[in-house]
Amino acid sequence: MKKKYMFGIIIILILGALFVPKILSKEDKKVKFKVLESSEIPEKIKEILPKYLSEERAITCRLGDEIYVLVTRGEKQTGGYTVNVDKIIMEKKNKDDFDLVVYAKFKDPDANDIVTQSFSYPFTIVKTNLDKMPESIRLEVDYVK
Repeated sequence: MKKKYMFGIIIILILGALFVPKILSKEDKKVKFKVLESSEIPEKIKEILPKYLSEERAITCRLGDEIYVLVTRGEKQTGGYTVNVDKIIMEKKNKDDFDLVVYAKFKDPDANDIVTQSFSYPFTIVKTNLDKMPESIRLEVDYVK
């Protein structure tokens, strides 16, 4: 009889360890995206992009049924600066609303790198699989060497 109770308690603990974290989580999930090459950037985005290049930020843009995320680094004194989107996480607020967190990696040129001696405005644009705009967007930056 004792063995049956112990076995039952062990099973309950194992099931609890598997399912409780999923139930308690905010249902955050990764957003699939594709980094666009310059030739793939829609004309409408090319038109609005200059307004945001001087700031370090992430913004969303809807064109038709497609949702894009633009990540900019602001004005830099030289070339050699890059920005890469590492991942995008959707944080559920309630049944219908969500926020986006964009995780980006910023790389600065090394002191010994030969770079262009003119102002640059590093950015990247990704096309997401989202069908709805987020309530807000937050940029989390990781500086890499």
